[in-house]
Amino acid sequence: MPAWPGGLPVPAGTPVTAPGADPLAGYPGVVGAVPGAPVATRRAGGRAAAVALGAAVLLTVLGAPLGLLWALVAPGTPVRMTDDGAVYATPQPEQPIAADGWFSLLGLGFGVLAAITLWVVLRRRRGPAGLVAGVLGGLGAAVVAWQVGRRIGLGTYQRLLDTAPPGTDFTKPADLRAGGIDWYGPLPVPHGNLLLAAFGAAVTYTLLAGWSRWPSLRPEPAWDGGWAPGGPGISSEPGDQPAR
Repeated sequence: MPAWPGGLPVPAGTPVTAPGADPLAGYPGVVGAVPGAPVATRRAGGRAAAVALGAAVLLTVLGAPLGLLWALVAPGTPVRMTDDGAVYATPQPEQPIAADGWFSLLGLGFGVLAAITLWVVLRRRRGPAGLVAGVLGGLGAAVVAWQVGRRIGLGTYQRLLDTAPPGTDFTKPADLRAGGIDWYGPLPVPHGNLLLAAFGAAVTYTLLAGWSRWPSLRPEPAWDGGWAPGGPGISSEPGDQPAR
């Protein structure tokens, strides 16, 4: 059995050897008093931030294939060239609404899958770092998907606008009408259905954390009968005491 940290008072009768007991209960400053603890905490925080940033960048890159998928399933809007310029071929086209709907569904699904993937893959980083990675990655992926998808066929459409004679029918590529980016000075602020991927990731990750059976959000090793490690909620095996 390891010795109690030097210089710390031990109340008489404290059952520090009881199974499942927390030897540091009632001493919130013990961990901070152990030499090297603040340095280790800072290093762990730096690693968690780096992992979250890397995951967010990866999710943002995945917005490119998401944009290609959106351009594939979203319908283009029929356009007819007239003497006064291009107009919609039908008075009230439904294709722009369908394009927004497809983008919303794909973005929301992407956010849900991203949160589940982060929860499963980054088991040791569950918590705020995973949530931030999902939200930032969802925002980045939505913007990339929008910009990639709306450019599929845009060059041909612009050329036909400039050169097509009156009476020519062609198609306008899918674009968003229920979302976009507003600029407040140098700060870009996405709005509308560009936020759905981040929303789906945040809600899904929060639900996974709320339903987790482990107080630390990650599976922990079972107590082997030896000295219990410091900190509450060390073991989450069936029959253990509830976390305080």
